[in-house]
Amino acid sequence: MFYWLIKANLVWLESHGLGFLRVFTFVEFQTVAAILLSFLINIVAGPGVIAWLRKKKIGDRPDFDQADINAQMAHKKDTPTMGGVLIIFAIAAAVGLLGDLGNFHVMMGLVCLLGLGLIGAIDDWLKLTAKQRGGGRQGLNSGEKLLFQFGLAILLSYFTWRYGQHVPQRNFLYLPFFKDAMIPLGLLAFVAIGTLVIVGFSNAVNLTDGLDGLATGCTAIVSISFLILALVIGTRGLADALLFTYIKGSDQMAVMCGAMLGACLGFLWFNCNPARVFMGDTGSLSLGGFIGYIAIVLRQEPLLILVGGVFVAEAGSSFLQVMYFKYTRIRFGQGRRIFLMAPLHHHFQKKGWSEQQVVVRFWLISAMLAAVALATIKLR
Repeated sequence: MFYWLIKANLVWLESHGLGFLRVFTFVEFQTVAAILLSFLINIVAGPGVIAWLRKKKIGDRPDFDQADINAQMAHKKDTPTMGGVLIIFAIAAAVGLLGDLGNFHVMMGLVCLLGLGLIGAIDDWLKLTAKQRGGGRQGLNSGEKLLFQFGLAILLSYFTWRYGQHVPQRNFLYLPFFKDAMIPLGLLAFVAIGTLVIVGFSNAVNLTDGLDGLATGCTAIVSISFLILALVIGTRGLADALLFTYIKGSDQMAVMCGAMLGACLGFLWFNCNPARVFMGDTGSLSLGGFIGYIAIVLRQEPLLILVGGVFVAEAGSSFLQVMYFKYTRIRFGQGRRIFLMAPLHHHFQKKGWSEQQVVVRFWLISAMLAAVALATIKLR
């Protein structure tokens, strides 16, 4: 909004001594302002939203298949969840006020954020009101959730591919570490990869969101990495100097990353151990998909796998656990496990790590992966 208003009235503003407001059209300033604004929105609105969620009895009910984990998580019972609405509102408000709403990718990014947030909110609401309705804890079943996620992701990927037709470089897959490694993608390949990235990371962040501050902190670290990448790829001089393909308009992804970073840090104020609120599927599904969409715009899907290595490991551990259990049940008549419990953070809990140890160590791993990913900018 500010971007449009100031750009449209720049001559008038300068004639009235307000030319300094042009700073709102500089992406670097927009990014920093988005970090601060989304952070402040969470800090200011957080207590009121948490109180409202408590009043409505929208609280968590730990329900795992292992008694010792249930015992460890018992103190979290009735902690307000669906706090992801705070994150989504803060990001949308910061991007809406400070970003370029005429940028196609900004609008598609907001559609991704709000669409996946709505899916998560419906799932959370059904889970949390099931007891009042006389049902179990089940929300949307996995088939329904995946159907909506895949539908939205396919549409986003298709329109992003179509928009990039007039700029062929947008429809290449760029590999980290190699300056000339570019794989041309047709429609089907582009949509398939884009859909898998959005849906995969949406669910990966959801699986990671099991301990106080774990998913929130890791998402903040990933946001910093892609904020830097967006400024590089979206600035012609930097892109040329570092041998990236310049993608016009992609610098606005830095504003979106900044809004996500500030929102995560502001939410972490209340989500750190002991958590006063959880983001629920409302926040985790939307954040994961949002990260995925930004990676698609920047054409850095492979690098996201490295930067978001913690999310990949969490999702991979769950997938391997389920597949191995099913295989051994068929092969030996009794299911066996690779990990003590999946996702991976619960495995380390059962190994004797405290919740705080798991969270901080996973943050450290995430930070190291981000550093390695950023190092690949120069290695290219």
